[in-house]
Amino acid sequence: MLRKKKSGPAADTAEKTSGFFSRLRGRLNKGDSWLTTDVADLIPGGKIDDATIEELETRLLLGDVGVDATEHIIDGLRARLRRSELKDLTSLMSALRDTMVEIISPVAAPLVINPAQQPFVILMLGVNGAGKTTTIGKLARRFMDDGYSVMLAAADTFRAAAIEQLQVWGERNEVPVIAQHTGADPSAVIYDALEAARARGIDILIADTAGRLHTQSNLMEELKKIKRVLGKLDANAPHETMLVIDAGNGQNALVQAVKFHHDVGLTGVCITKLDGSAKGGILLAIARELAVPVRFIGIGEQIDDLDVFDAEQYVDALLDQPAT
Repeated sequence: MLRKKKSGPAADTAEKTSGFFSRLRGRLNKGDSWLTTDVADLIPGGKIDDATIEELETRLLLGDVGVDATEHIIDGLRARLRRSELKDLTSLMSALRDTMVEIISPVAAPLVINPAQQPFVILMLGVNGAGKTTTIGKLARRFMDDGYSVMLAAADTFRAAAIEQLQVWGERNEVPVIAQHTGADPSAVIYDALEAARARGIDILIADTAGRLHTQSNLMEELKKIKRVLGKLDANAPHETMLVIDAGNGQNALVQAVKFHHDVGLTGVCITKLDGSAKGGILLAIARELAVPVRFIGIGEQIDDLDVFDAEQYVDALLDQPAT
């Protein structure tokens, strides 16, 4: 049976959530809202007009929101403008917030560990540099804090450095890491890891894979093989196939996600590096065009810079609004 500690006091959880939200607002675009900065200057005499909406459209597109999501937002704002519902800056911001929350809310789905599936296998995917291995280390720590036992599988066998990096995270979190030599068959590594996790009664197995571009068909085929091999031991494994996306890649990140989802079948995504130069709008594009659950977002290198995705808090951070 999966072991899970009792939840801590509600106040502690609220404090952690509040702290993460504050850091998110502070780091997203270095504290300046790319979408609403000086928007009041666009409203001569306090009146909302077509020029105001057009400027917001430009900012949405420049902020990586994507064409489809931007069109949906702007069409809604223009309809409200025609109905004379956008009377001032407050009503404009409220309408913008409501529409953005409407787009993102359907994909705000926390990862649920099913106690009937033990070990619960999480297959981690992503391109080089997205922060996949670091995210694995943070997730391992998070699951352990929740009372689960964790094992890691070093199936990125193309780079010795990748195996070593995962082993460092294993030592830091005091969790076992199943690894083989550089160049070993990744499917064999994960197969051995799943057998070991079963034998030791491990709750959660997190498997690293080699970073790959979505255009590398041979490596995409390798992922399909890994899933087939896991299925021989557990027909339902992997129970979560999570893609780690670097927010700084903008619309290319969406292209990557669509291709991974088409070829492998994603059940969740984790957006990293929102503390960098990313505009943050990529989540709206992913929600609108991919519709795969967003499990976690990352805003830095520290162990607590990863948290469960919350749609309303994220939109408030984009708009530089106080928490609701």
